[in-house]
This record gives sequence, C-alpha cells and structure tokens, in this order.
Amino acid sequence: MALTGRIPRDFGNLTFLVSLDLGSNNLYGNLPQEMAHLRRLKFLDLSFNTFSGTVPSWFGFLYQLQVLNLGNNSFTGSIPSSFSNISKLEILNLKFNSIEGQIPKVIGSLINLRELNLRDNNLIGSIPLSLSNASRLETLAISFNSLRGNIPEGIGNLHNMKVLSIQANQLTGSIPFTIFNISRIEVIAFTGNLSGNFPNGLCNGLPKLEGIFLSYNKLHGRMSTSLSNCSQLQILSLSYNDLTGLFLSYECWYLIAS
Repeated sequence: MALTGRIPRDFGNLTFLVSLDLGSNNLYGNLPQEMAHLRRLKFLDLSFNTFSGTVPSWFGFLYQLQVLNLGNNSFTGSIPSSFSNISKLEILNLKFNSIEGQIPKVIGSLINLRELNLRDNNLIGSIPLSLSNASRLETLAISFNSLRGNIPEGIGNLHNMKVLSIQANQLTGSIPFTIFNISRIEVIAFTGNLSGNFPNGLCNGLPKLEGIFLSYNKLHGRMSTSLSNCSQLQILSLSYNDLTGLFLSYECWYLIAS
C-alpha cells in the first residue's frame, strides 16, 4: 500500500539517517526545509511521486549525498547552483519534471558525477562547455528540452561516456566528430536539426556501440562500410536525413544483423 500525504517536518530530526527511499508513493507538496538537517544522507530517492515547488537550494548543504533522484515529479523553477557544493554526488536524476532555466555551468565541477539525467523538462539555453570537465560521466541524458546552440566539442573528451542522449531539442550545427572517439560508448542519440556529413568511419574504434539514433537531422553524404565493424549494434535509426547511395553490401548487413 502506497504512502500518501506530505513529508513530515519531523523528518529533519533524523540526523543520523544515511539512506532515505520514498520513491513510488503518493507523496506530494513542497519538500520541508527541515530536511536540510539530514547532513549524513548519502542516498535520497523521492522519484515517482507528485512533489511540487522549486527544487530546494538547501540540497547544497547535504555534502555527503552520492545519489539524488527527484525524477518523475512536478518540480518547477531552475536547477540550483548550490548543487556544486555536493562534491561527492555520483547520480543526479531530475528527469520528467517541469524544471526551467539553463543547465548551471557549475554542474561541470562535480568531478565524481557518473550520471546526469535532465530529460523531459523545460530547459533552455546552451549545453555548458563546463560539462566536459565532468570526466567520470557515463550517462548524459538531456533529451526533450529546448536547448539551443551547438553541441560542445569538449563532450568528446568524456572518455568514460556510455550513453549520450541529446534528442529533441533545438540544437543546430554539426555533430562533433570527437564523440566518435569515445571507445566505451554504447548509445549515441542525436535527433533534431543537426547538419553536416554523415561520420566517415563511424564504427572504427567503437566496439561496444549498440544503438545509433540520428533520425530527423540534415545529415548528408554516403555511408561507409565501416558500419560492419559495429559488431554489437542492435538499433540503427537514420530516417529523415539526406543520405544517399547504397552503402552496405549484403555481407556487411549480415554482420550487423547477426
């Protein structure tokens, strides 16, 4: 039976609490200010509820936090710059809310961050160059927002990246070719309004690539037989581009399909 109601202010008295999981309930309302007293918290999951109000800036006082999951709620406002104080943070999940404003540049100072999921919000502005400083980042999901500008070249320096999802924004320009040098990458997802040549030698040096989502762009040119080197490829989505030519032999398709 799911919990219903608001988080009691008395929760702030549980100062020895290290882990708090209230996910997948029927909780609602603003988060009480008293939760800022939970300075020992390392794990906080409030996902899949109906919490509302702005994302509290007092999260910046929870210096021990390693996992913060606020996904699938009704939070509004902007991402607090005080998040930069949570230097041990490894997972930040704010997906499926109504968060506005820009991605703070200070997010790039979270050197232990492994997963940043901001998809399905109302974020605007550009992708901050500082994200390329988060060298341990393995998952970057910022799809389904209203981000503009170019994809920073520095994203290709994130050599631990496994999932890179930047779909359905208002980005322009070309896909940085440095991204195709990330040998650990498993999913590349850019759909929208990007232009330029289809990457030559796409699968050279990408032995773990499982999914390529490049539909609804303005990519042009011929595709090379290097796709046959994507031995782990499961999904290839290239619809609605300006690609031309018969680019793969039957033998190459057989290698991908098998």
